[in-house]
Amino acid sequence: MIHLEVAVAAPIADTLTYSFNGPNITRLTPGVRLLVPLGRRKTTGYLLALQEAGDTDFKIKEISDVLDREPLFPAEMIPFFRWIATYYRYPIGEVIKNALPGGLTSQSGRRVLLTEYGKKALADFLACQPDKAARWIHELLQKESFSPAHTRTLWRLKKQRAELSQWQEKKCLVIEEIIQPSQSKPKTETCLGLAKVKAPEVKLKKSEEKTVSLLAGMLEKSSQDLIPRKELTRAYSGARKALVSLAEKGIIHMKEKQVFRDPFGEQPPFFPKPEQLTGEQQGVLAHILPAIEQKKFTTFLLHGVTGSGKTEVYLQASQKALDEKRSVLLLVPEIALASQLEAHFYSRFGRKVALLHSGLSSGERFDQWQQIMRGEAAIVIGARSALFAPLADPGLIIIDEEHDSAYKQEDSLRYQARDMAVLRGKLQNAPVLLGSATPSLASFHNAHSGKYQLLSLKNRIENRPLPDVSVVDLREVKNKKEGLPFFSQELLSALHDNLGKGNQSLIFLNRRGYASLMLCQDCGSPVKCRHCNISLTLHKSRNLLSCHYCGYTAKSAIICPSCQSAKVKEIGFGTERIEEELQNRFPSARIARLDRDTSTSRRKFLKILKAVHNQEIDILVGTQMITKGHHFPHVTLVGIIWADAGLGLPDYKAGERTFQLISQVTGRAGRGDKPGKVIIQTHQPDHYAVTCAKQHDYIGFAEKEMQLRNALQFPPFSRLVNIRFSGENEDKVKEAAMSIARKARPIAASMNIDVLGPASAPLSRLRNKFRWQLLLKCADSGFLHILCDQLSQKLSHTGSRSVTISFDIDPENML
Repeated sequence: MIHLEVAVAAPIADTLTYSFNGPNITRLTPGVRLLVPLGRRKTTGYLLALQEAGDTDFKIKEISDVLDREPLFPAEMIPFFRWIATYYRYPIGEVIKNALPGGLTSQSGRRVLLTEYGKKALADFLACQPDKAARWIHELLQKESFSPAHTRTLWRLKKQRAELSQWQEKKCLVIEEIIQPSQSKPKTETCLGLAKVKAPEVKLKKSEEKTVSLLAGMLEKSSQDLIPRKELTRAYSGARKALVSLAEKGIIHMKEKQVFRDPFGEQPPFFPKPEQLTGEQQGVLAHILPAIEQKKFTTFLLHGVTGSGKTEVYLQASQKALDEKRSVLLLVPEIALASQLEAHFYSRFGRKVALLHSGLSSGERFDQWQQIMRGEAAIVIGARSALFAPLADPGLIIIDEEHDSAYKQEDSLRYQARDMAVLRGKLQNAPVLLGSATPSLASFHNAHSGKYQLLSLKNRIENRPLPDVSVVDLREVKNKKEGLPFFSQELLSALHDNLGKGNQSLIFLNRRGYASLMLCQDCGSPVKCRHCNISLTLHKSRNLLSCHYCGYTAKSAIICPSCQSAKVKEIGFGTERIEEELQNRFPSARIARLDRDTSTSRRKFLKILKAVHNQEIDILVGTQMITKGHHFPHVTLVGIIWADAGLGLPDYKAGERTFQLISQVTGRAGRGDKPGKVIIQTHQPDHYAVTCAKQHDYIGFAEKEMQLRNALQFPPFSRLVNIRFSGENEDKVKEAAMSIARKARPIAASMNIDVLGPASAPLSRLRNKFRWQLLLKCADSGFLHILCDQLSQKLSHTGSRSVTISFDIDPENML
């Protein structure tokens, strides 16, 4: 007998010990899934280590089953999982569950079955006492059974759980315990081959002779031992019946073979390798390549202006890692950018490239994961969650657009993928390359303090000039007829001229929808989401009002919820309205929009991008999806409708994000042979985020922002922990926040920790939950974790189990 250290897929902080006393010990490899008992149920566990069985004072439970024949992640990643669980204060089993492709969790469940006796008994009860009959009784009489998901919903409520048990005692229903299997499985197809041992001489039918002849020819042509059955039956429909009899006669054999679902769809466009590198690119690679060759962990910050050739640096460095027989992990902030980079990498490395992101189906993601684990794919490209790709020996980790806030997971496991990528590089002796035209101030600070090595690309490819930027003060633009103007005369004239020259234009507004607010003209109340303290956004093309936080929708023809007035008018604007206005002003122009509403799938997104590259679109309107990484060589004009839209947010990073967005979208202009022009419309033309973006002055912006951060002791000069409280009862949420704050202050004072708040969150209600938060700030992150440890021990005394309390370590979003 041996003991196993297991991380269970449940909210349990520590690992558990189980025993194994079976014959198949060779299958017990760290990284395999196990089915283990946990209380009265069974759930998935992940094997972390094997230990010699020792004497204990208590009984060690045995595992129920080994679910995998081979590991789902390499043992080299286990220290990485342990570190993340500790730092982000999250159960290690759920860390691993988040890391793996969805649908790989087996667990015990229940389903309800109505008996023959129960059909009559429940019907009689319903007829005699309709007022006392629960709703589920009506449903069970109609369906005669409940699925595990439906049963789980009923079982959560104590009253319904008791009712189900009572009816089971009366033999009216059966509550059956079942094991729910994993949803993601390998895809297989039937393949055919000729028997290697000669079969006895038998007389064959004509259809059988033709089938054998065709099969032999196809095998010879493919130089393979097996071919898919569908290829043979497609060539000769009569082979279907013949194959059965030929297999019985031992002339052919059939085998189920795993096939991998293709995540690329149509083949990505081809990008040729440049004939030569620029001097700056060669200089940068002179630092990176030796670190890859020496397997030396170093973090490089590549600060390259837009269009300077960072992608080619990534490609050259990746080739070096492959030459060293190691793998490459490339992270991008969102799927939109993955689509751009994957074409470059596919052009250079072909099928060595694997994709991991939420745009794939569960089956495609499962297949890609298996190919990576088996070493069949050496380069992994993906968004945030690709951080956990099962690479045993990465030789290079690249984080493109490293400044982007999308690298921070904002719910459940709240990890920062950029920082964890650096940690993974350290644990696995791999150089880490952070790239951006507008580095985060945290990374820039690390470079200047010597923690990272700063590399620069100061010029565009072929010394193309950066675009000329002008600023329009919207306070001086008068347009009483339309209220707040969408387009200044300068921007309209530039669009007209650009269309006349046959060039393309981008129009940027980081707000989707038609109107951002529906306001009652009688009482002045906004129309808000039923579940959030957020105004609903009008989407005119769908005739819907939508909440961009919880997804709630309502018909656009609405009356005021406060005074029942029908005089509800749209206020404000979004990309949908901008698109409509442009179509009215330029009826002959080909106009498209790229935001979450128009690119609901990878296919739609790629279709719009392809149309832009093929010059089938004259004006592209979009949100921040169009700002990062895209190379549009024929775009010569960029218009920014409302540059200071994010400056008023209650977030210490508002200025940094505004500068980055303006600079990134500015960088889309003039990347081809023709020079670019950018027009920034703003109400705050003198704000340093705007003036520095106009001058392409990242260093000037960083110095100004660093001064402000240092004065207030905000990151990167301190570390933060945001303790979040949420629940359906606002008074209880507030009470819990106040209670924890009172307990935190005396402990914090001894460690020089600032306790800010508690206060209601700026988004005070989301998805029917009221939200409060308490901010901890200190220069020493170790002290913050000590305080969090002590507060965690006190959480059970907050007075209410209806309040959820979570720790957001290094918060990115303060809303």
